[in-house]
Amino acid sequence: MASFICNVLGLHVLLLICLTKEALGVSEQEADRVHGLPGQPPVKFKQYSGYITVNETHGRALFYWFIEATHRPKHKPVLLWLNGGPGCSSIGYGEAEELGPFFPQDSSQPKLKLNPYSWNKAANLLFLESPVGVGFSYTNTSNDISELGDTITAKDSHTFIVKWFRRFPQFRSNKFYISGESYAGHYVPQLSELIFDNNRNHAKKDYINFKGFMIGNALLDDETDQKGMIDYAWNHAVISDGVYHNITTKCNFSLPDSTDDCIDQLNKYFDVYSIIDMYSLYTPKCFSNNGNTIKKLAHVLRGRAPQTFSKINGWHRKPAGYDPCASDYTEVYLNRPEVQKALHANVTKIPYSWTHCSDTITFWNDAPQSMLPVIKKLIAGGIRIWVYSGDTDGRIPVTSTRYTLRKLGLGIVEDWTPWYTSKQVGGWTIAYDGLTFVTIRGAGHQVPTFTPKQALQLVRHFLANKKLPSQPI
Repeated sequence: MASFICNVLGLHVLLLICLTKEALGVSEQEADRVHGLPGQPPVKFKQYSGYITVNETHGRALFYWFIEATHRPKHKPVLLWLNGGPGCSSIGYGEAEELGPFFPQDSSQPKLKLNPYSWNKAANLLFLESPVGVGFSYTNTSNDISELGDTITAKDSHTFIVKWFRRFPQFRSNKFYISGESYAGHYVPQLSELIFDNNRNHAKKDYINFKGFMIGNALLDDETDQKGMIDYAWNHAVISDGVYHNITTKCNFSLPDSTDDCIDQLNKYFDVYSIIDMYSLYTPKCFSNNGNTIKKLAHVLRGRAPQTFSKINGWHRKPAGYDPCASDYTEVYLNRPEVQKALHANVTKIPYSWTHCSDTITFWNDAPQSMLPVIKKLIAGGIRIWVYSGDTDGRIPVTSTRYTLRKLGLGIVEDWTPWYTSKQVGGWTIAYDGLTFVTIRGAGHQVPTFTPKQALQLVRHFLANKKLPSQPI
């Protein structure tokens, strides 16, 4: 009898602890509620932002911004968006210039405009500034910055997701997807693999209803990414026959080290991209007065480039962003004290200004030369995978991605087919056995920035697991 009473009491205590934790999560959730941003137009959807600590001992905390879907958010999937770098902000690029609902404007007063093609028309959007040192995310242990790499980034992001669902338990059963671009070609598959492995025990309390990922203009394989960049530049009349010949004869991108002759020729290649935008070949560059866009470090692979290209000085100085001055407006807006207060950001008073790409992350410890083994594993595990490419991007061009996907050796289910936005060709698609590849016609590196309507159409079809229309609609 006494044993029975103890067991009952034990269950009651356990239930009380669980209820207390859930109540704490809801309380933290409400504390993160954003009731309005300076210069924001009125909206009906809810938004939240704040910090989740991913390492208590070191004081590592990641900053997030969660924006509910415009309609029936409880029934829509949760989509995590990650930008690359490594060291660049998913809020600065993803939310404020690509697929979020609010775009900062050039104004002496804080001003936002609504994006009519925001992806929260299709999903609940979660933007994460990762790793620590990016944007508003921080660590109280300075040595953490010098130890950053793919492994720590993936583990911290996984810890974040687990804790985020504890804070937002009402979305735990919703389908969960991950998307991103550029160096997120590493971030997204690596985080997906951790979730996939953790989910093998369905009874785990932190099981995540993970269904798939979609990555754009993504770094996936060093050898083919570099080869594709050079071939694309020559095919698009960016470099001369002579430079192309010299690079292809003097550089071996399958090797980690390069010769001095190779470096000399690559410098000539990068010289061209000092006068045109590598990330969008046919759009103008920004010549704003404040110069933020011109001096800003690259959106992609600042600290950790493919082995050969990382030795080229020009690699680290590529501007990005299109209005083309949109990044200037974002930087001004997110550094306003009233904006940071509304977002519950910079609570520790970080001793530097918010920037698109971190000036503190100058070294990257670990990064596999290829993500293809991880992708093969996840394909075998039944994870939905779409890869897409804006076809005017010179940084990780469509040529690179086609070379990379060829390496996977997947069977073709449906060969090269046009897809349509209304009556116009939006691009081409090929369905492999376990992976779908889509090109977006006329889009640069940041596809939602350059072709927002097509990008929204793309994500809607990905989430619904539906083929893009192969006939005019």
